[in-house]
Amino acid sequence: MDDRVREHIRVAGVVQGVGFRPFVYTLARDLGLTGLVGNDVHGVFVFAEGHSSLLSRFRRALAEQAPPLAVVDEVTATAVEPRGDETFEIALSESSGPRATLVSADSATCVDCLAELGDPGDRRYRYPFLNCTNCGPRFTIVTDVPYDRPLTTMAPFEMCADCEAEYHDPTDRRFHAQPVCCPACGPELRLTDSAGSVLPGDPLERTVAALRDGGIVALKGLGGYHLAVDAANPDAAATLRKRKHREEKPFAVMAPDLAGARALCEVDEHERELLESRRRPIVLLDRHPDAAVAEAVAPGNRQLGVMLPYTPLHHLLLAATGPLVLTSANLSDEPIAYRDATARERLAEIADVFLGHERGIHMRTDDSVVRSFEGRELSVRRSRGRVPEPVRLRRELPRPVLACGAELKNTFCVAKGANAFVSHHIGDLENYETLRSFTEGIEHFERLFDIAPEVVAHDLHPEYLSTKYAVEREDVELVGVQHHHAHIASCLVDNGERGPVLGVAFDGLGFGTDGTIWGGEFLLADLADFRRLAHLEQVAMPGGDRAVKQPWRMAVSQLLSCYGTEAPGDLGVLRRNESQLSAIARMCEGGVNAPPTSSAGRLFDAVAAILGVRDAVSYEGQAAIELEQLADREERGHYAVALPDSGTLPDSVTLPDSGASEVGNPPLSVPAGQLVRAVVDELRGGQRYEVIAARFHNGVAELIARLCERLRDTTGVDEVALSGGVFQNTLLLRRTVDALRRSGFRVLLHSNVPTNDGGICLGQVAIAGERDRRGGNSPERE
Repeated sequence: MDDRVREHIRVAGVVQGVGFRPFVYTLARDLGLTGLVGNDVHGVFVFAEGHSSLLSRFRRALAEQAPPLAVVDEVTATAVEPRGDETFEIALSESSGPRATLVSADSATCVDCLAELGDPGDRRYRYPFLNCTNCGPRFTIVTDVPYDRPLTTMAPFEMCADCEAEYHDPTDRRFHAQPVCCPACGPELRLTDSAGSVLPGDPLERTVAALRDGGIVALKGLGGYHLAVDAANPDAAATLRKRKHREEKPFAVMAPDLAGARALCEVDEHERELLESRRRPIVLLDRHPDAAVAEAVAPGNRQLGVMLPYTPLHHLLLAATGPLVLTSANLSDEPIAYRDATARERLAEIADVFLGHERGIHMRTDDSVVRSFEGRELSVRRSRGRVPEPVRLRRELPRPVLACGAELKNTFCVAKGANAFVSHHIGDLENYETLRSFTEGIEHFERLFDIAPEVVAHDLHPEYLSTKYAVEREDVELVGVQHHHAHIASCLVDNGERGPVLGVAFDGLGFGTDGTIWGGEFLLADLADFRRLAHLEQVAMPGGDRAVKQPWRMAVSQLLSCYGTEAPGDLGVLRRNESQLSAIARMCEGGVNAPPTSSAGRLFDAVAAILGVRDAVSYEGQAAIELEQLADREERGHYAVALPDSGTLPDSVTLPDSGASEVGNPPLSVPAGQLVRAVVDELRGGQRYEVIAARFHNGVAELIARLCERLRDTTGVDEVALSGGVFQNTLLLRRTVDALRRSGFRVLLHSNVPTNDGGICLGQVAIAGERDRRGGNSPERE
């Protein structure tokens, strides 16, 4: 009796362009199965025929033994009629029908390719573009799906006979590696001047010489151009800073290898894993005091952003130069340059030479930035190496959603089913180039993942360019999402939770439902609704956005709020800005161009200015970052805040039935100005600035924990989600997490998406989807 059976198996996830078909082919043949495997717009399909027990082993192995870059979300099987196939083959790709396949992120050069790169006997010896199925460019070169060579920027390069043989051999490591090439048929390096004229000689050797001589090199990478200089050369670093118009924001450094990174910074085991992962992010590390980097690389900063080489070109270059500054090639506030002609035009006044090549970049992508906290990865900027891998939602969306994100650190998100595709880092939507990058990115993601949004979520701020874009979309349902609710929802999704939680959202600013500027919020929230339970007391923000760039204004505002006209006149921040004090006082008192804000970010700015850390900033968050750098991390004392009476809150607080709110009872106003008074008292008493800075941080953490205890009594909720850009401050985060845990709370933190505004779009998607499900706007609602 013939006990052969045949199954139609589907594999969903990141399974194209990662060597999945040859893996299936080899596995099936080893088990003696017959049939075929192929790619289509849904992922990978398999028809496998053989004994039922062998098919069971086959299905398990598909999920458990997948190639390194594969992410298997689901394996499903349906019995079909046996056909009596005699072999197992790899079928041609199918490209018709609605797309549901996933695209893998760009991946660092694998160990096998590195071995070939350094082998004089290998035909790809020192070839800057070698790659295989397990590594190399992916997302940045894909123009459409399915992921095959004609739909990548490698399409113009016709494979030589040797590469073609590898490409078509299912047993070869380069089987259907779409960017496969070699010196005979692939891209070549070229070194040019700013006018585009090719410079004679070996491009790599001349680039090394230029760097050693203190030159600035525009280097074409995976997702765009970088600007590179010798990290140990003070003149080169200072010149780069001047030409790039980047006054003080730290540059990232690429070290040749792990030993090179450890020569610059402290690296623990988890940080080592992050550095050496296939994603190769920039990792924020504590630097050695004597690290051999120029002061201009990260002025006054106790940390360095360090990454390891992730392309063959990086490996070749760094082996000859040692650590290099490697920063996005752009002028301040512009998106990274990625097209050759545009790069030459925009960088002509910055770079001395350009090291480029002919392989096109279809989608610009900045480097990802992460840090380690309690052995887990905290994303600061989610981009190359992560995008476009989806964030999985706990429940499928009723309808496809586009979330437009925030204004600063913008990312967008397109989502359908249970997959949310958070975009690469776009940047601050403050100029035409960045807005164009935003709109082009949305168009590419919608095409790549075949998503036609029916619901578009946006921030409540009417002047955000992302909001204006949303409003201009036609034939969609618009969903306005409050900024801080989106922060907490993104943290919930990041942790696979639905809520409700006590959400602490601390950031610079966000438009509130009452028309004021929020930023120090305590919410009761789930994925659909929120209630504002408490906030830091409001103070005037004199000059509006000017107060963001001039923290001394917030210092004056806080001092006026605390002391009125009796503010201590001997404070340095008042003496330094004496000529403008009267005007600022009138603004605050009259409420003219001085909107009220509960912002925690502005509170940190004010304290930084009072301590003389920073009166004006050249990049977002600079004052707070330097205040954190100043703090004595061994200090455990804290400034206390007398919390207000809870009388305005009912005995039992629940979420509203829908939408936002302060329905029924006003939120508690927390007198954070008491922290400012304590800072002033100790400053005038001669206490060390480092101790004051630490006690302020510790005081904020204790305030959060004590208030959450109070709110637990009225809500019954003992989980706290921390979100917002202020929690990028690891000292504050450490102290807050410890204080909350001592009080018996379970604490949710971000990991896959940033706690800053780069994670807002994911929260917007979740909220729009949950409201759609609950609100009866879809026939698929529960």
